[in-house]
Amino acid sequence: MTEPKSAREKTTDGPVPGPRRRTKAAAADGGTTPGTALPAELMFAAQAAHDKKAGAVVALDLRKVDAFTDFFFICTGQNARQVKAIADAIDTALANEGYKPAHVEGYDRANWILLDYFTFIVHVFAPEPREFYDIERLWGSAGRIEMPDPAA
Repeated sequence: MTEPKSAREKTTDGPVPGPRRRTKAAAADGGTTPGTALPAELMFAAQAAHDKKAGAVVALDLRKVDAFTDFFFICTGQNARQVKAIADAIDTALANEGYKPAHVEGYDRANWILLDYFTFIVHVFAPEPREFYDIERLWGSAGRIEMPDPAA
């Protein structure tokens, strides 16, 4: 993560992040990546996750479901070190585009790291918690979008 450890775990203290800066690519196509209905930010997250060899990378489209966010971005790392590396890579990639998470949870334990960007939430799981919590089943009415490696 790009912030000091103590700042990462803060959730309710401090100011709420300001308005999001849209990238040139996102602004040009209305916030989505050509050929998909996904915001460019999710494509940046997908590329960062794939660069760190994340497994089972999917997005859940919650826009047609009564939900508190538009998308869940979900991926898996094989161990705590990889889970942290994936979360760090996603955080860095999105920070480079002007996005900062409003809330981060689980970084110290690294079996499920959550990064909340308001319009989408990133979930980076270790295999066992992903299977146990089974977010895809819980949000089964949401559209599931497989996120293949854009570089492949």
